Amino acid sequence: MAEPLAPYPPAEADLLVSAEEVQAALERIARAVTADLADRNPVVITVMTGGLVFAGQLLPRLRFPLECDYVHVRRYGRGTQGGELQWLAGPHAELTGRSVLLLDDILDEGQTLDAVRKALLERGAREVRIAAFSRKERASPPAVEADYVGVAVPDRFVFGFGMDVDGAFRNLPAVYAMGR
Repeated sequence: MAEPLAPYPPAEADLLVSAEEVQAALERIARAVTADLADRNPVVITVMTGGLVFAGQLLPRLRFPLECDYVHVRRYGRGTQGGELQWLAGPHAELTGRSVLLLDDILDEGQTLDAVRKALLERGAREVRIAAFSRKERASPPAVEADYVGVAVPDRFVFGFGMDVDGAFRNLPAVYAMGR
């Protein structure tokens, strides 16, 4: 007999950012990125796996020439506490002299985004701008700031719109936090 499916979203989840607010944030980011990078033919690099949903919905809103690539790095695995950064893949594009837009689902402590940004600059990128769909409101500042942020979220374990709980719920169209 198959296990019953978990509620979608989990019943104990608190809605933080509605699907409508997600879409409005995507439009704001797209306008700002377009104003800054439309004339530069940037390489847009998505941080896998969390940045996948964000990239998939932002890229069609960027109506100018660009190149897509990705990096696959992780610090969390299936846990909730960050560990050592693991490089699994990418980037693959030639970055020398190019403008890069780095996309990720969340800016928390900023260690992953800072390490990726530094690696891209070491590979010759002229500039690296960071777009994080969400940014945690933390007492201490992150290691790196994002140039574009969609929404602010409290310092809780959040999920949905690319962010997961033990590998699940990335596909939610809104952002949630587990109940207190």
